Amino acid sequence: MEFFNHIHCTYTGVKGFITLYHDALRFRYMISEKAKQKVRILAFWEAHGLKATKDAFKVSKPTLYRWAKSFEKGGRKIEALNEQSKAPKRKRKRIVDSRIKEFIITQRKLHPRLGKEKLAVLLKPLCVLWNIQSSSDSTVGRIISDLKKRGEIPSFRAMSYWAKQDVFREKQRVKRKKLRRNGYQPSHGGDLVQLDTIVKFINGTRRFIVTALDVKTDFAFAYAYPSLSSATAADFFEKLDLVTPFSISHVQTDNGLEFEKCFRECMMKRNITHFHNYPKSPKMNCYVERFNRTIKEEFANQHWMTLRDDIARFNRQLMDWLLWYNTGRPHWSLKMQSPMQVIIKGLTPEKSHMYWTDTTH
Repeated sequence: MEFFNHIHCTYTGVKGFITLYHDALRFRYMISEKAKQKVRILAFWEAHGLKATKDAFKVSKPTLYRWAKSFEKGGRKIEALNEQSKAPKRKRKRIVDSRIKEFIITQRKLHPRLGKEKLAVLLKPLCVLWNIQSSSDSTVGRIISDLKKRGEIPSFRAMSYWAKQDVFREKQRVKRKKLRRNGYQPSHGGDLVQLDTIVKFINGTRRFIVTALDVKTDFAFAYAYPSLSSATAADFFEKLDLVTPFSISHVQTDNGLEFEKCFRECMMKRNITHFHNYPKSPKMNCYVERFNRTIKEEFANQHWMTLRDDIARFNRQLMDWLLWYNTGRPHWSLKMQSPMQVIIKGLTPEKSHMYWTDTTH
């Protein structure tokens, strides 16, 4: 409304454009900002001439005439000046040799998991034999996509069985955009804590140790579980939050399912930023991965049977080891100091008062 009122006030009496005012009100939700700008320029052109318009808006003469033509062709409606698709009207069609097509169809029916890269390698000697140009990996991939759309090769879908209804249904995968660390560097303890899971098979029994390490101070925590789920990871974080001498603002994990649903809800509830690693990139979690090696070499390797037979006892022993790890063990990365020494040295007098023993009672 404000834009059209502006036209009405500024260009009153300008031939050809003010008559649009009332009609344009009906189409105000169909008109883009670029179209509004174009009609302003056309109105200015009609009022002040070509030279002034070119100097004021840096628009060429052919462009002005093209806009005016589109405006007239569109029945003198402002929405006719909206940006049009620039896609070509006639698109090139992919021409594929029938022998290549038949080869890909045959191979995919025999070997459904054969990818475009391997198919391209298998095609090279045949293309030489047929005296035709060989296809690249990407070209083979596009051919496979076209064949799937036409139903010439099977498109496999993940299915799940619903026992109560006795039916198979296609699995619905919900793609969610994940936040990546992208070079974020922590500035203090708790600013970035990495989490991971150690999976151990002990004589046919599977056990899990969820681990966490603060990137800035090396403060670490771990806890063993008989099974693994997002509820397990959320429970682990509750325990972690109780023992850390700092508040946690960012966590970083891999893309394991234990760090979904309940764990994600826990992060949202506490307003904690959750970074995910890129797929197949364990180096992004290098600090906690190194701690996993340390906990296995210095503690878990000597207590695997306890972990299998008595998890509660294993966790009690693990707490004793972690207490020593965080308060007594020298760390090369911390210049032979323990994590708690680094944390205490980094505290200001105001903050360190939080950890003094209360002797007022």
